[in-house]
Order: sequence, then structure tokens, then C-alpha cells
Amino acid sequence: MSDRVALVTGASAGIGTATARRLANAGFVVYAAARREDRLAEIATERIRPLALDVTDEASMTSGVNAILAEQGRIDVLVNNAGYGSYGAIEEVPQGEARRQIEVNLFGLVRLAQLVLPTMRAQGSGTILNVTSIGGKLTTPFGGWYHASKFAVEGLSDALRSEVAPFGVNVVVIEPGGIKTEWSGIASTNLEAVSGSGPYAERAQRVLRALNGSVADRASDPDVVARAIERAVNAKRPKTRYAIGFLAKPSLFARKVLPDRAFDFVQERALG
Repeated sequence: MSDRVALVTGASAGIGTATARRLANAGFVVYAAARREDRLAEIATERIRPLALDVTDEASMTSGVNAILAEQGRIDVLVNNAGYGSYGAIEEVPQGEARRQIEVNLFGLVRLAQLVLPTMRAQGSGTILNVTSIGGKLTTPFGGWYHASKFAVEGLSDALRSEVAPFGVNVVVIEPGGIKTEWSGIASTNLEAVSGSGPYAERAQRVLRALNGSVADRASDPDVVARAIERAVNAKRPKTRYAIGFLAKPSLFARKVLPDRAFDFVQERALG
């Protein structure tokens, strides 16, 4: 296992940091990638190598992957974890911010997959793990653009899985529920800025209380997601999806069995 190489994006905090550490402990050489290179120094070890990488910048992604291949000659695992939650009423979110949300959460993920696949195909092996969310299967008020990006990742992952399977490459979707990361704080800040006043303000404040209250208080540790990722990369035949963390499985079950308006009603009641 010591010669296996992993690239983990969004590694400066939360799920990315936990995943980098767990894979390094499992014997991988891990390239921990993020825009905030200064924060990567905190997790650097002999087996965790910081890599400055911006998933919205083509040159940054290309040079990052090329640097790994120059040093290691292979990439066995790509964990597409970089992303954030752009919250606000669809009517009020500026188009520039909507495009940035899709650029970070979808196009950056796709481009990195494109960059590592030639090597994985040549090896006849590899695993691409796309960290989506239960928000790729269900929606919440004010998360329209975030959900659009995650629904897209779910569909793209299914198509990619069937395309690359003949080459020995696995594609796995990781669907976290509530996790103790910076995500809630970023989503809350965006929601307050975009819809904290105006026609949507009253309901936006209810969502903010949920994001900063019950969801944040009961969220799972990021390592539960990292453990699922470790299981997936070590499995001979990994599951196509891993729903993990606070309320992940119950929420997905409810969305599957409830009619649309019934699910909307349950959500509305949950907001208080």
C-alpha cells in the first residue's frame, strides 16, 4: 500500500483534512490540495504533502496533477472534496455568484477527473471519489444553486462510472449529511448577505437559525466521512454511494418515500 498515491482537494479543513490524515495513516502518499496553502502547513507530514491548487484555475489544476505525476509516476485515488454552499433566494443570488458556485462544485471536480483519468486508464486501476451531499438528492429552501451543483455531480458521477469501469477505474459518490465543518458558517454568511433582508427575510432567518442551531449542534465529526472514504478506496468492489453522517440516511429515505408536497411540509415544520 505504501506506493499508492492520493490527491485530496479541499484539504485545508473539515472533511478534506480528516481524509488526508486517514489515508496517510493507511499507507498512502497524500497530496493535500487547497487554495489556502498557509493552512496546509498545519497538516504536513512525511506522508502528507501540501499542494497549492485552485479548482477554478486551469493552470493551477494542470500543474498540480503534473507535479504529482513527476514525483510519483501515478495517481491511484482522487478525492474531489473542494466545494462550498452558496445560499440565498434564487431570485436574489447574483448571476456571477451562481456561476461561481457551479464552477467550484462541478466544473473544477470534472476537470480534475479529466486530468487524472489518462494515468488511471494506463494503470488499469484507480478510484475517483466525488464528495457531494445529501443535498444532491434533496433540496432545502435558499440552497437552489448549491443543490443544482450537487444534483449535477450525482448525475455526472453515474455516467462517468459506466464510462470508466472497463478500464478498471471506480467512481464513488460520498453523500455527507450534517458534518462539523466550515460549510454551515459559509452558507449562513451567504444567506444573510443575500436574503437576510427584503421579501425573503423572515423565512431566511428561520433557515439561519436551523443552520446555526440544531444542524450545527448535532452534526457528525468529519472523520466519519473520512472513514467511509478509506473503506471505499480499500474495497475490491466499493459501493457506488456512501450516505454518511448526521441525518443522512433518514433524510434520503424520507425523500424517497414521501410525495413532494409531503416532504415540503415536513421540512417546513422542521424549521420551527
